[in-house]
Amino acid sequence: MRGGSERKAYRARSITVTFEAGRCRHAAECVKGLPEVFDTAKRPWIQPGNATAERVAEVVRRCPSGALRYELVDGEKETT
Repeated sequence: MRGGSERKAYRARSITVTFEAGRCRHAAECVKGLPEVFDTAKRPWIQPGNATAERVAEVVRRCPSGALRYELVDGEKETT
């Protein structure tokens, strides 16, 4: 497996966000769109519980590289 291609999961009660560093193009759509959830100065840098699942999903869908994805706890997956 290529370095940085592992997908990490960040879970909240109603949504799980996954991130694959090897795909990230650093467009910063996530950080600009929802800084209370996506904050590179914090660890973990993704805290999906800091906003509603709907808002998190909306911002994740803006990711141009597909490095970010989500799954709602009720089983609804992102459609891309």
